[in-house]
Amino acid sequence: MIYVVEDDNSIRELILYALEGQNYEVKGFGKPSDFWKGMEEEKPQLILLDIMLPEQDGMDILKKLKSQSQTRDLPVIMLTAKDSEYDMVRGLDTGADDYMTKPFRMMELLSRVGAVLRRSGLQKESILSLGKLEVDRSRHLAKVDGQEVDLTPKEFDILWILMSRPGYVFSRDTLFQRIWGTDFAGESRTLDVHMGSLRQKLGQEKDHIQTVRGLGYKIL
Repeated sequence: MIYVVEDDNSIRELILYALEGQNYEVKGFGKPSDFWKGMEEEKPQLILLDIMLPEQDGMDILKKLKSQSQTRDLPVIMLTAKDSEYDMVRGLDTGADDYMTKPFRMMELLSRVGAVLRRSGLQKESILSLGKLEVDRSRHLAKVDGQEVDLTPKEFDILWILMSRPGYVFSRDTLFQRIWGTDFAGESRTLDVHMGSLRQKLGQEKDHIQTVRGLGYKIL
């Protein structure tokens, strides 16, 4: 279970959606008071914690977590618009395991989440397979019938996201947000170009990726 404490509804929902896409169990909280109630019901494996929150500052929440024996070892990644070196050092010195400044790319956040969980011994399986396709997130490798395929980082991200939920239709907007970030200002055909290149490189396994007209893409 991963807890996301973020008062901005759109950012919180986007993070939850991205984590769910990687098969993580998640809960989101817009207010610290709701978060503390959740902590009484279930202890998470990881907390993504915003700093600027109503009711209680995220740094104060972090200090409280690290001061109590039952929560001292819970991994915490700070999410904040504050990007000064002082704020970063302060967060890490208080006990945060990692620190990300907004705006951030979803794939980078997922990578940081995986790294923190690996360090804490809680990472889930990093290899996905479908037919003769195999992707290894920890090594950033893709294979077709045992042979390594030379994918660009963006092509790998597309393939990993699709394979994380076989049969699920990912909209174009969702793929843009999770791979290029919410501030991406490129052309609309960027995704089509990457998808075409990815399919070509997958050769005999390219038909696993299907276009759902008017919606997006899925893999079967």
